Amino acid sequence: MKIGELAKAAECQTVTIRFYERKGLLGAAARSDSNYRMYSKQDLERLLFIRNCRSLGLTLPEIRRLVEIHDNPSIDCTDVNTCLDKHLDEVEKQMQALAQLQEELRRLRSRCAVPGVSAGCGVLAALSKTSARQSCESK
Repeated sequence: MKIGELAKAAECQTVTIRFYERKGLLGAAARSDSNYRMYSKQDLERLLFIRNCRSLGLTLPEIRRLVEIHDNPSIDCTDVNTCLDKHLDEVEKQMQALAQLQEELRRLRSRCAVPGVSAGCGVLAALSKTSARQSCESK
């Protein structure tokens, strides 16, 4: 199948396929006599594997390692669990950071309960300080 057909089957854009080829996650495609990239069912399966990994937020190095393990069935899959455990830790840290950000935004928003002229806006005043976080925390 040609690159457009592969993109359609994998529900992605052709630039995505070329990107994964450049990064070495997807092998270089065979070429037809007229120099079109030609892909196989295995290429589609690999692309879907990569896209599933990306949908979980895995990084390219993490995906590269999972592809390596996937391609070598005799390798111990302990690294798969290690990879996911590390990624899960990162997600939990991001969730904590987002929860803190959410609370800071709520505190900041509370500085302007009754909107009026912008000259008296507590939100704008807090954002004008050296650090909006400091002004939110000091309230």
